[in-house]
Amino acid sequence: MAIGASSARTVEEEADGSTEQAQPHQLRRRLGRGDLKAVPEARRALRELLRQWGRPGRSDVAELLTSELVTNALVHTDHDAVLTATVGPRGLRVEVRDFVARRPRKRAADGDESTHGRGLVLVQSLADAWGVRTHGVGKVVWFELDAGLA
Repeated sequence: MAIGASSARTVEEEADGSTEQAQPHQLRRRLGRGDLKAVPEARRALRELLRQWGRPGRSDVAELLTSELVTNALVHTDHDAVLTATVGPRGLRVEVRDFVARRPRKRAADGDESTHGRGLVLVQSLADAWGVRTHGVGKVVWFELDAGLA
């Protein structure tokens, strides 16, 4: 199964259109290597961004998916990561950049009681679009939630 598949549209790779300067409706955080305290902090910051945006309808989904991507980057790469969330006319886009080129793999959960192995399955199931693209040294895993549904 290809990384980047979603029920709404399929995007495996995208051109790098990122910008280093924060936009008015943008959240950008550097996440320290192995710092799992960054996960709830990222959720709180995203919740605040979405509160200012005025579209709280899907903020729970956005927070969940952001938690999954941030956790994956911190646990599976043993490096820093960068979280960027941007609210625009088309909706919300969240990107988590890490510094390891190895692409993530969707896999089945380790069992009925396990909490491991469900992250990308959740992203695929709940995001309107998602994908992985190479980015210099490393990769960016991203998802989008459409504004019309938010």
